[in-house]
Amino acid sequence: MPFSGAPGSFPASCCWCPAPLGVLCSVSEDLGCRRGEFSRKHYGSVELLISSDADGAIQRAGRFRVENGSSGENTDYTPGTWHRTDVHLENPEYHTRWYFKYFLGKVHQNYIGTDAEKNPFFLSVVLSDQNNQRVPQYHAILWRKTGTQKICLPYSPTKTLSVKSILSAMSLDKFEKSPREIFHPEIQKDLLVLEEQEGSVNFKFGILYAKDGQLTDDEMFSNEMGSESFQRFLHLLGDTVTLKGWTGYRGGLDTKNDTTGIFSIYTVFQGHEIMFHVSTMLPYSRENKQQVERKRHIGNDIVTIVFQEGEESSPAFKPSMIRSHFTHIFALVRYNKQNDSYRLKIFSEESVPLFGPPLPSPPVFTNHQEFRDFLLVKLINGEKATLETPTFSQKRQRTLDMLIRSLYQDLMPDLHKVNNMLNRRSFSDVLPESPKSTRKKEEARQAEFVRLGQALKLKTTVKGDATANLATTSFCKKEPWESQSFCSNFPHEVVCADSWGQSLLVSTDAGILLIDDGQPSVQVFDKTLQVKQMHVLETLDLLIARTDKGKDSRLLVFRLSAVQKDIETKQIIRSKYDCRENKLERTKGCHLYAINTHHGSELRIVVAIRNKLLLVTKKYNPCNSLTSSSLLSSSESPVEEFQYIREICLSDPPVVMTLVDGPTGDSDNMICVAYRHQFDLVNESTGESYRLHHVETNKVNFVAAIDVYEDGEAGLLLCYNYVCQYRKVHPFNGGSPLIQPSAYDFHFSWNQVPYAVVCAFPYILAFTTDSIEIRLVVNGNLVHTAVVPELQLVASKSDIYFKATAAVSGSSDSSSKEMSSRSSPQTPTAYEMPESPLSSLEGEIPCKNLYKIPLSNLVGRSIERPLKSPLAPKVITTTTSSSTPSLPVTHSLSLSRMEIKEIASRTRKELLGLLDEPIPKTETAPKQKKAPRRQSDPKQGAVRSTSSDRIISSSFESCSEGRHLSTSSDPDTLANREESSPSSCPFQPISLYDEDIIDLK
Repeated sequence: MPFSGAPGSFPASCCWCPAPLGVLCSVSEDLGCRRGEFSRKHYGSVELLISSDADGAIQRAGRFRVENGSSGENTDYTPGTWHRTDVHLENPEYHTRWYFKYFLGKVHQNYIGTDAEKNPFFLSVVLSDQNNQRVPQYHAILWRKTGTQKICLPYSPTKTLSVKSILSAMSLDKFEKSPREIFHPEIQKDLLVLEEQEGSVNFKFGILYAKDGQLTDDEMFSNEMGSESFQRFLHLLGDTVTLKGWTGYRGGLDTKNDTTGIFSIYTVFQGHEIMFHVSTMLPYSRENKQQVERKRHIGNDIVTIVFQEGEESSPAFKPSMIRSHFTHIFALVRYNKQNDSYRLKIFSEESVPLFGPPLPSPPVFTNHQEFRDFLLVKLINGEKATLETPTFSQKRQRTLDMLIRSLYQDLMPDLHKVNNMLNRRSFSDVLPESPKSTRKKEEARQAEFVRLGQALKLKTTVKGDATANLATTSFCKKEPWESQSFCSNFPHEVVCADSWGQSLLVSTDAGILLIDDGQPSVQVFDKTLQVKQMHVLETLDLLIARTDKGKDSRLLVFRLSAVQKDIETKQIIRSKYDCRENKLERTKGCHLYAINTHHGSELRIVVAIRNKLLLVTKKYNPCNSLTSSSLLSSSESPVEEFQYIREICLSDPPVVMTLVDGPTGDSDNMICVAYRHQFDLVNESTGESYRLHHVETNKVNFVAAIDVYEDGEAGLLLCYNYVCQYRKVHPFNGGSPLIQPSAYDFHFSWNQVPYAVVCAFPYILAFTTDSIEIRLVVNGNLVHTAVVPELQLVASKSDIYFKATAAVSGSSDSSSKEMSSRSSPQTPTAYEMPESPLSSLEGEIPCKNLYKIPLSNLVGRSIERPLKSPLAPKVITTTTSSSTPSLPVTHSLSLSRMEIKEIASRTRKELLGLLDEPIPKTETAPKQKKAPRRQSDPKQGAVRSTSSDRIISSSFESCSEGRHLSTSSDPDTLANREESSPSSCPFQPISLYDEDIIDLK
């Protein structure tokens, strides 16, 4: 199965992000159950498009990926059971611009060095409290000519982190010159310039108006005026602004002398300023038939919208009609007056990577606001994807190489001249305690370092090149990954678990418990039965469990109906000694097992006993297996129904195992195993193994191998260290699989080493000890990172369950006394370490709760549920997530966040000398009970608004003053936000820049 593990199965040399106790074997191996419809067909197909003139002569041709909506996307689902969840900005700047977010204006360290190939590099390291969640982490950025590499590393108060270990985690072990620390405060400005090479925060899109029957770009650019429907479309996109005197983002247009027109269309979408180059608003020349001035702007836009008049039967637009080597993406928009709808079609140049969201089927939008949001998200994601094409990536690499080498040449002479104690820290610990003799000098340098960084941050924000404004967009809609409270104040250590109907069967240090929301837990097995792995197979009426450890480990099988009968009658709580008849033969000493996720005509189990694999199957009739088995006596064990097939020997004990179904199921089923430094494929029928992937690193931390099936063909997501790599596995050919690299293979890197990975199409979620990183499966692009203190994944077969720490106020005494007793506010010191997560605030009692992320919210469709829940014999009706009310949460993290925000605000004022007397806790406590300011009148505090863009006064702090800003917020969105109160969503996306707010005074 995709994720399996046993105690001690990770190599001892792996020191990055160790999993919590019991996690290696606690996560159910059902992670591959979300095989879903992983298909690139939803993102269009590549076609050769040829354009011809009026006489039929071929003018130009080009290969473009055409997206027109997948014809069979929703055919398996009844109307009303499916809704879109994947309309997101990919790689959002407020998650990717790390230097501006975590480093700038804060005490951090920067290093310079050269690798073994004599290429210079820069390393930036900061120890920060991530998003005010009291989760201290190291954030590291490696700047190289090939781009930036970013990783998070866990903080330990007892173990310092060296520069060498950080670079080793980034696969940089050999150096021509060892890294040396840079102390010039001006280095912050240079590194900010390097980060800006990743792409612009703001965008300029072209809009070309085409009348019915126009087939050449000269005809389209020569249209002086647009139709009434075209004007309505422009009004939907944004505001008409006067260019002369315009102070916002101008997108290359003249704002002084009206040389590029008098008016233009402008809007702000999710924090991004967008200026449209509208063909009918740009200067028109009757003498110039080619309209060079219009082509100069629209022809140099990466993305262009083509609004075409006419019926569907009229000649359609083709990208080859436009003579431009720069435009890579065309969005064809047609308006239908009969049903007041818009139809969308996307053309992407063949080299552009896949980007979302995929078009609906059919690609027709009757809700105009929904169409606007979808179109802008698609265009922004498309421009970001285009920057990864060879045309732009090679140019960016040359620019980065030039900037880094120039900066290296400027800095190295200064580093050689200065020869004091501070500059000898080439491989020192990050943020060490300075010697007493140099402490005052170091504190003065850091104060100047912070002052210059904050001034640069403020200047960048006011200029409009900052990403801090984007943090408020998380409140505009309810995100599919928002969690619900399942069990408050859960006192036990979780070893493993699996969902059973609406309940959760959990193996703990106190035994096996059955937990249901709103009901007391029920003891199923006592603590003498130590279960390390389990699977609840409701359709087969089976419970499979791996118990004990070492030589005493066994595989047990139970009938669910018998277990449920014991629960209902409350006759007996089984112990280890009552399960002798449930042991599977020949499984003694097993340390791992895996089952096939799609059972088909049989259940296959592979049991690992050191370096041997034991293949066991169970034949069954899927139509009446549950009915017939439920009629059997509860005392009858299902052991006799399992059949031993064969034994397969490996060279080493496997750490991860996954069963991969072959296309026929006849002698072509495979087992993916991970051991040493490699992933291998093993033929179940012959036992032959074939190399799938070799890991070229010194230290390997195997995480998962998830089987996914793209259009019926098997593929594997191989997860290890920071890497997630997709490999397509072709059917066996003459006894061996075709596993050579394919054009469909891709890989991406996590920001932090996960201990578990879950697929919930279209998302893939990585779980670390303190965060959930959410990306898209199709391209690996980042969507969101949620900070969750002391996170432990519990189960993920259907809904995703996890355990996390919630801080409950235990005392009215605030930590303000502690905060005010720190060192001099004008001299921030690098040797002050953040406090541990559990003890950061005095008087708080940590407790751990169980939370649930409904799978239906993630995948956007109803999920079939069993008819009965084990704890309540009632019919469970399935409803869409939009109509399901959020479950109340007794202990929400929102209160502790608000408390920390009050303390952070007060500390900022202390640092700036604006607070004379400490504020007691009793004055700040009542503020927590007031209604959130986000629900105030959206018109208050707005600088500019459109029909669909509003500024929420509480969403922007002082860093956004002086800017023309707005965020999308329609009435439906506001209603959804009111429904999803903080108590119902413990881990909602929060403002990621609360700690970065700069006081303009």
